[in-house]
Amino acid sequence: MKKLIAALLFLPLTAIASEDVYLDHAPVNLSNYASIQRGARLFTNYCLSCHSADYMRYNRLEDVGLTPEQITSNFIFDPNKKVGDTMTIAMRPDDAKAWFGASPPDLTVEARARTPDWIYTYLRSFYVDSSRPTGWNNTVFDKVGMPNVLWSLQGKQALKKPGENGSKPEFEMAEAGKMSADQYDAAVGDLVNYLTFMSEPTKMKRMEVGVYVLAFLGLFFVLAYFLKKEFWKDIH
Repeated sequence: MKKLIAALLFLPLTAIASEDVYLDHAPVNLSNYASIQRGARLFTNYCLSCHSADYMRYNRLEDVGLTPEQITSNFIFDPNKKVGDTMTIAMRPDDAKAWFGASPPDLTVEARARTPDWIYTYLRSFYVDSSRPTGWNNTVFDKVGMPNVLWSLQGKQALKKPGENGSKPEFEMAEAGKMSADQYDAAVGDLVNYLTFMSEPTKMKRMEVGVYVLAFLGLFFVLAYFLKKEFWKDIH
C-alpha cells in the first residue's frame, strides 16, 4: 500500500517531465490483442528482470486471449510463481540501488505517468555515449542511468544531430542489430501497447460498458420526457 501511495504521489511530477522533448506518436491499439501479447513477451523477456510490475497479475493476460496454460509456459519463468501471482522480481530494492545508483521504477502505471508517446520515443532514442558509466545516453532522458537493454534488437545508434527546442534528433546506425529499423519500431510499438494495457487492464471493458450506459440513459430520457408530458398535460 505504501508503494502504491508513493507512486500516485509522484505521478504528476513524472507526467510533466521533458515537456520540450520531441515525441513520436505511439501506435497504441488496445483492441489488437496479438500486439499486446507480443509486447507482453518482450516485457517479460527484457524488462521484468529489473523492473517490477507489482500491481499486475499474470492472469490479466487472459483478457487479451491467452489461456492460463499459455501464460504459464510462455510468460512465467520462475517455477515458484503461479498464474495468479503479481509480476514481482527477485532483485531487492537495496541491491538495485547499490548496483545502479537508484532502484528501477515499477512499470505497472508507467504508461499513464509518462504517456505512451514518451515511452515509445524513449525506447527508440538510446545512443552510444562513452562518457556515461553504462556507455549509453538518451535524447528523451538525458544522462539516464538505464542502459539500452534492447540494443541487440535495435543495434547501436550514434547521435548525429541533437534535437533542440523540441525538434527531432537525428541518429545514424553504428552497429546493426537483429532487426531492421521498421521491425524494431513495430516491436517497441507492441511493447508500449502492452504497457498501456497493463496500466489500466479494464479500460476496454469500461469503454464497452460505457456505451451501454449511454444507450440506456438515452432511452430513459425519451421515456422520462413522454412520462413528464403525460403527467403534466392537465396542469396549466
